[in-house]
Amino acid sequence: MLPSRALSAVSRLAGIDLARGLAVFGMFAAHLLVIDPFDPTQPLTWLDVVNGRSSILFATVAGVSIALMTGRAGSAGTQPLSGRSLTVARRRLAVRAAILWAIGMMLSATGVPVFVILQAYGILFLLALPLVRLSVRTLWMLAASIALVVPWVLPSIDTALLNAGEVGGDLVLLLGWQYPFPLWAAFMIAGLAAARSDLRAWRTQVVLVAAGATCAIVALAASAFSSAPRGSYLGRVLSDEAHSGGVFEAVGSGGFALAVIGLCLLICRTPMRVAVLPIRAVGAMPLTAYVGQIVAWGIWASLSLGDVHDLAGFRALQPFWPFVLATLVFCTAWAVFLGRGPLERALGFATRVVVPG
Repeated sequence: MLPSRALSAVSRLAGIDLARGLAVFGMFAAHLLVIDPFDPTQPLTWLDVVNGRSSILFATVAGVSIALMTGRAGSAGTQPLSGRSLTVARRRLAVRAAILWAIGMMLSATGVPVFVILQAYGILFLLALPLVRLSVRTLWMLAASIALVVPWVLPSIDTALLNAGEVGGDLVLLLGWQYPFPLWAAFMIAGLAAARSDLRAWRTQVVLVAAGATCAIVALAASAFSSAPRGSYLGRVLSDEAHSGGVFEAVGSGGFALAVIGLCLLICRTPMRVAVLPIRAVGAMPLTAYVGQIVAWGIWASLSLGDVHDLAGFRALQPFWPFVLATLVFCTAWAVFLGRGPLERALGFATRVVVPG
């Protein structure tokens, strides 16, 4: 295949690249913009939708990617591999998890004031290893159970980590606990279940939009009527606030992610597929875009401010649009002329070297 046709391959799910690209830019916005709390009467606050939901969309699409890496296209969706092929795929997934975790630790060491997601990403990849052969029904049930049950124990774990002092702080860093994997496994598993369905079928895409939007609306309505005091145990468990780990956040933001995936797949059934190619190019190389943002942030902040840790000072430089435009141009040019992203290519090469076959 010519590199210039890499994004047009019949086997590639363009809508997944689009959803992944939107998640990347959503995280850019959450990192780089000062966003006021959501107020339905103030359109300028609607951008608050990116807080928390972008990273959850990223994790959900990761589940889709895992399904594609451990499966083959079938008449009813991506069917899991078996035998020697599955063994190789699982081992490569484990190697990929270790490399992503290591990259996350290196990015955290830069001092750039963001909660790096890659440590949690690596752990989620490991958690997926025993799940890739499960049926679609089992995967959906498991995802729903985790989203409804785990928020009830997260406050106790958070308190234990806080009380553990420096040891707890180290564990938060090592585990990427800002994205607690016991709960975030629900989003990854939901993505895995979606991909084991037939994502190329318009019926599946419509169901994802409808079911996901229903979950988001129900969670929003339930949160509005909840009388649990904010800051109390029950308030934390039921919270819908970004990164709260509450039931309403898990259900609402998880549903939002599924709806976005379905909508992106529907969009890419139309001529809009060509118009959104630059965003798809970013989504085809998310590791390159994500790492590039943090590295560029560190360099820019060091040169301009002399302090990588100054979040308010860096945001005052208004870096969002320069980052977005630079990422769009770089990723589109690379995809058109060279194909697979540089870090994605390096990661794939490393996994094949460690686990040949």
